[in-house]
Amino acid sequence: MRGCWRAQHGSDTGPDLPSETQMPMSRKRENYIWRTTAECLAGMVALALITFVCFHSRLTIPTPTFLYLIVIVLLSLRGSFISSAVTSFAALGCLDYFFVRPLFSFGVGDSMDLVAIIAFLTTSAVITQLVSRVRNLMQEKLERSEIYLAEAQQLSHTGSFGWKVATGEISWSAESFRIFQLDQASKPTMELIFERIHPEDAALVKRAVEKASLEAKDFHIEHRLLLPDGSVKFIDVVAHAETDPAGELEFVGAVMDVTERKRAEDSLHDAQANLARIARLTTMGELTAAIAHEVNQPLAAVVTNANACLRWLDRESPDLGEAREAIRRIIRDGNRGSEVIARIRAILSKEPKSKQRLDINDVVRETIALTRVYLQGTSLQTDLSPAPPVVLADRIELQQVLLNLMVNAIDAMKTVTERPRVLRLQTKRSEDGEILVAVQDSGTGLDQKQMDQIFEVFYTTKPQGMGMGLAISRSIIDGHGGRLWAEANGGPGATFKFTLPVAEGEAA
Repeated sequence: MRGCWRAQHGSDTGPDLPSETQMPMSRKRENYIWRTTAECLAGMVALALITFVCFHSRLTIPTPTFLYLIVIVLLSLRGSFISSAVTSFAALGCLDYFFVRPLFSFGVGDSMDLVAIIAFLTTSAVITQLVSRVRNLMQEKLERSEIYLAEAQQLSHTGSFGWKVATGEISWSAESFRIFQLDQASKPTMELIFERIHPEDAALVKRAVEKASLEAKDFHIEHRLLLPDGSVKFIDVVAHAETDPAGELEFVGAVMDVTERKRAEDSLHDAQANLARIARLTTMGELTAAIAHEVNQPLAAVVTNANACLRWLDRESPDLGEAREAIRRIIRDGNRGSEVIARIRAILSKEPKSKQRLDINDVVRETIALTRVYLQGTSLQTDLSPAPPVVLADRIELQQVLLNLMVNAIDAMKTVTERPRVLRLQTKRSEDGEILVAVQDSGTGLDQKQMDQIFEVFYTTKPQGMGMGLAISRSIIDGHGGRLWAEANGGPGATFKFTLPVAEGEAA
């Protein structure tokens, strides 16, 4: 990522240093001249120091030649070709003037010294050319890598950043500027960043950043941006804490625009919610007779008690006590009918999820009430925990799961004639401390292949089944942090079990 910052800002120190590609040509030329001049002066100083030491130590040609070549190599690695060439010619002059006889002249008295000078000149030229070419290749490769990185960031909508906590300096890649819709000429600051953060998320982001800064720890946070045009972006920020060479804390990280992913997740969630509602409608459609019976019972009781009340009142001497009791029964049956309607409306509702602390036994009893008439010909056995722990869950979704499992169990026993049809519901504490709910039937059972496939979408064992009920039920339980699975009974039938985590604050 730092390579990308260098491409944008020219260094790792901050965004206020423009890159060379962003400078005017006159400014580039001026910088190059000053840098080359400084490199030449540094080379001359090094040559003067070596010449002084070697001359006064009365060293022969090989030693200063070797030291001059080291200076040329180092300057070629760090400087420009011109500064290396100038230093090479200056070194050649020093070698000839101070170490080749006759001294203090540029003449050459010995043919071997001439060979040495030619060898030095050739070697320095080769070194300068070779190192310069290697540097150019490395520079081109680095620039190409930075271009690829910048393009990859743009394609993936992922920007990089660096933040020095002590100084407040922030470095951004080009994609980070695009994500925040800021001009690359501007200098990113914490104040400017928080102007872009959605007001509802600002406090959360501030706490996360302050905590990471105090503890010098990595942080990961997802929040929204509110942009000047009124649009909202979702971004995912990941940062790694480290120390710079000066020992100061800095964060290196990435910011990703996840708006499209978030919208896709919301669309998927809506589709899943609608699909779950369709499954509930389908199940309730199968229970039409049971629903009609559940509603008809209290209505019939209301009519019966109302007629009885009229008879008690029509007597020559009205029996007010009996009439009052009949009215109380009317009120009770009216409330019971209202509760049936309320349960049915809740199951068919399109309201968003609402998790609350629930007694799982109450959810089981409410679901049994919905399927009472559907259970005709089936013996219902319950083994409910005397003191079940409270779970944090959505009541309607749990009812949907239980309703689906109970209807499946009843359907699995429809063809059974040679043994009693028994539906057994159980709630208890599991070995790992969670609440376990089991729905057991004495039907035709499942083979191993069916157990492996039964929770797959569109797989069904019913002739008219949709193959959605168990898949939706498993997704609901997974969403509550639990697990749903099927087991074969020791005898006939199968058992479907699911677990739910106990709500916080409940005793283990």
